[in-house]
Amino acid sequence: MERELLERLLVGDDEASEAALAALRCGGSYVIWDGTTPVEPLALVYGRRLRHTRRGGIGTKNLAHAVEQLGQHQQPVRLGQIRTADASWPFMLFLSEDGSRLITCTGVRRTHV
Repeated sequence: MERELLERLLVGDDEASEAALAALRCGGSYVIWDGTTPVEPLALVYGRRLRHTRRGGIGTKNLAHAVEQLGQHQQPVRLGQIRTADASWPFMLFLSEDGSRLITCTGVRRTHV
């Protein structure tokens, strides 16, 4: 996926999309993986991650909303990731099957960079 298309997909009003877009524009790395993943297991995994981050006081961006969105989405998703230039924040992207729409985005601060 071209960087310019990814930037257009990230234009939104939630904290994670804005932060991921800023990371991308400031030299962060990104990858969009080929293929799709069933959404049900992702909703479970990210639900656990939400509980873990809350217990550990780990910084997140849009994680609760992302879990909610994944739980409501019925189709497989395409995955991507953006990392800030200093690798302190990885942002997970959940895209429509064809990669034309951002379903949700979340970031979790790395505790050890």
